[in-house]
Amino acid sequence: MFKEYFQYKGINFPHIIYSEQVLQLVENSFQVRDDDIFNVTYQKSGTVWMLEILSLILSNGDPNWCRTVPNWNRAPWYETVMGYRKALTSKSPRLISSHLPAQLFAQAFFKSKAKIIYTVRNPKDVLVSLYHFASMFRPYKDPGTLDQFLEDFLKGDVPFGSWFDHVKGWMNLKDKENFFFITYEELQEDLRGSVARISQFLGKDLDDAAIDAVVANASFEAMKSNKMSNFSCAPRFFMDHKKSAFLRKGISGDWKNHLTAAQSECFDRIYQERVRDLDVTFPWDKK
Repeated sequence: MFKEYFQYKGINFPHIIYSEQVLQLVENSFQVRDDDIFNVTYQKSGTVWMLEILSLILSNGDPNWCRTVPNWNRAPWYETVMGYRKALTSKSPRLISSHLPAQLFAQAFFKSKAKIIYTVRNPKDVLVSLYHFASMFRPYKDPGTLDQFLEDFLKGDVPFGSWFDHVKGWMNLKDKENFFFITYEELQEDLRGSVARISQFLGKDLDDAAIDAVVANASFEAMKSNKMSNFSCAPRFFMDHKKSAFLRKGISGDWKNHLTAAQSECFDRIYQERVRDLDVTFPWDKK
């Protein structure tokens, strides 16, 4: 693991897989095509799950693409050094993944007809998932104790910056016709209905059999056993699968098994402050 992150416009990024030069190119020079589909999330919010769903929708439910091509080649993270090159040479319609906050995103997107699917997840579950991920993903700093990591997370002193800023930045687009947002919890509660809504947004008219195939092949169990989706093919240099599986549990509410009452209350206090002016009610706000 590396000891420090570098900053680009005040946001932390790990070395090796990200560079200031590529981040500048993404923001200022990346040519967005009108038929591009962007899979955008704050990290550990269902990125890989949505990537699988979108891959299957574009394939009309046929799992062959998902089973033969690694997900990082199907929908490259275009802000990474390798992903940027891949995105440039991908054929249309391109599927592109990103964890970038809105202010660092390709500026060309905002003048295009390209579409974004933005997935949001309960930030307490994001925190716990990110804590486990940071322990096995070598480019990330050692997360230390959960107490320390909680403090860093709430301050935004983690890769990709503050969860609150990320969500608020992207949710400013919620009324745009080329922006679709959904929560991880909605995907879990009604995957079939969610797939139908996403397909409609993308203009893909899938029949019932195709929707069933997307749902079956995008299940957590199907993804966990698919080497093209579970990152077991990723270089050992990047991931230590002995410390934690990349696809760990795929559930909601796991934070209750990790956070103490005091930690949860501290989180709630800051959450209420930071989302006060956000005109959206998420599933976890109702509980």
